[in-house]
Amino acid sequence: MRAFIFGVSTLSILASHGALAQDPDLSMTIYGDGRALVRDVRDVQFTLGRNTVVLPGVSSQINAPSATFVADDIDIVEQNFDYDLLTPAKLMQKSVGQTVTLIRTNPGTGAETREKAKVLAVNDGVVVQIGRKVEVLRDDNLPTRVIFDGVPENLRANPTLSVNVTSRRPGRRKAELTYLTGGLNWRADYVVLFDEKAHKMDLQGWATLTNHTKTTFKNAAVGLIAGKVGNANNRNRYNQYNYSRNQVRAGGVEANPRERIGDNYLYPLPGRTTLASNQTKQVGFVDARNVDAKKVYEYRHYGFNTNSEPQNVDVRVAFSNSKASGLGEALPKGIIRVYTKDQKGQAQFIGEDNIPHIAGGSDISLKIGEAFDVTARPILKSNTRVSKRKTDHEMQYIVRNAKKEDVDVLITQKLWGWNTTYKVLDESIKSTMPDAWSRQWKVRVPAEGETTLTFKIRETRPW
Repeated sequence: MRAFIFGVSTLSILASHGALAQDPDLSMTIYGDGRALVRDVRDVQFTLGRNTVVLPGVSSQINAPSATFVADDIDIVEQNFDYDLLTPAKLMQKSVGQTVTLIRTNPGTGAETREKAKVLAVNDGVVVQIGRKVEVLRDDNLPTRVIFDGVPENLRANPTLSVNVTSRRPGRRKAELTYLTGGLNWRADYVVLFDEKAHKMDLQGWATLTNHTKTTFKNAAVGLIAGKVGNANNRNRYNQYNYSRNQVRAGGVEANPRERIGDNYLYPLPGRTTLASNQTKQVGFVDARNVDAKKVYEYRHYGFNTNSEPQNVDVRVAFSNSKASGLGEALPKGIIRVYTKDQKGQAQFIGEDNIPHIAGGSDISLKIGEAFDVTARPILKSNTRVSKRKTDHEMQYIVRNAKKEDVDVLITQKLWGWNTTYKVLDESIKSTMPDAWSRQWKVRVPAEGETTLTFKIRETRPW
């Protein structure tokens, strides 16, 4: 089909189908799971009795069963979504059995010849009948155009919804089409400029919008939903099986000033925006300055065992999104990219981390990398079976620091915890209990030195 150019004699497909709605007044609510709710308000001229209202420009990924069409004094008879779009290939396929006009141009003289041809088949190529001869339109570099007498009724230049209604009175009035669609998505992207010495950071949040519907939405009011909205095709997991929460140290207790929609938050974008087909667009929605933040070193170890080699500890940026810290915003899930200024004052990228939806007033710890000069090595000193249900685990952590200043390293021992209890019998540094499945020690390590943490924990199992 590459050997020829398709010409179209007419594109007046919509005029024969009834009332054509005017340009829409659009608003969209975009969810973070590839769905959006579109509200499309148009002026429609109704006649008394049966009308077919044609609504071009709807999303090509419209969820047709979700569509509702509302106007005063009408009754819906039926609605149809025509998603077979007008393309050269589709136009030729719909013309099988029909007669078209072939125009060939002599590349030497530029002279054109016309002849009628019946389209026999369109499979791997186009087969036509000219008189008694059958010909295959081939890729032979000879300029050829195909002229069609019209556009098939079921081909549309744009995705189109047509609604058959009965109007109880004539006249022009507002009509609202509402539908769910796929192909529209958004995510949050954050940029942090971290000042380690001042223990402060600046945070900007950007909403990154994507449109893969093959439809352009012009001058639309856009709102973004942050949170998880139920999807019958992708059921939410139970909370107890969601382990992707390592960044949140403590859940939030502060209400977000944003508007709530159900148990989610609505972020309306300022003004109106045009979201073109296959476009990615960024719009700012959070801007906070001088937020309290600090760098921390952390090492997590799962189970009671020995690592044969020392491990580089995590480097994290810890902060709160509380009002007192200077932020006071819930944070929709996304990627936070962290920068810091070098000695010349130029911003340098130092790491990034994913965050889930985080309520206001939460304590957050972003892993931005691993420390080059700080290591930890866990060593299992002994396992002692005290009784059938009880075992004592004695652990040692060797923490080393090759930096020129003292550092504090947060050592976290993860525990199994399922129907199992743990008791600290002995420890060289006082521990804390951040949750039921962890014990934690803050280990001060001198410059160019090392510190050894030791502890003994008794594990009691129910069987």
